[in-house]
Amino acid sequence: MIRSYQGKSPIISQSCYVDVSAQVIGDVTLGEHSSIWMNAVIRGDVHSIRIGANSNVQDCSVLHGMRYRYPVIVGDWVTIGHNATVHGCIVEDACLIGMGVVVLNNARIGEGSIIAAGAVIPEGTIVPPRTLWAGVPAKQRRELTDADRETILMYAKNYLDYTKIYLEESGTASTS
Repeated sequence: MIRSYQGKSPIISQSCYVDVSAQVIGDVTLGEHSSIWMNAVIRGDVHSIRIGANSNVQDCSVLHGMRYRYPVIVGDWVTIGHNATVHGCIVEDACLIGMGVVVLNNARIGEGSIIAAGAVIPEGTIVPPRTLWAGVPAKQRRELTDADRETILMYAKNYLDYTKIYLEESGTASTS
């Protein structure tokens, strides 16, 4: 369901896929070719949410800001895995947020990073670019390689393919 909140409506390009079971509410902007999957909640009611181009938010994930303080900003080519909670934080370009991850207020995930499945990124944490973090609470485990970056982009590209298929099957694919 896509709906406005207090006069603010989501801005969603025709190239995006938003599943009918997803909730996209209020001050939300989705970049070109981004996708929101089954039962995900993108709740732009208390602060803005910006999701860049070619990014995907997978099944049952929740994105929500902190009222008056922290928006959610997600860069381009980002994959947010199933059941992740991304709250009041910044995720820079080309990141992989694993399944079940929790990223808390005022955290910043640096460009090209991986947050391993099940990790918890505490409030205010700054994750340096191109690093792998894992654990509860999460800690830096290693720096990432060019091969790791290719893996991150592979996941995002897979979701571009899925988006195309779902848009074609729903009859809403853009012909441009």
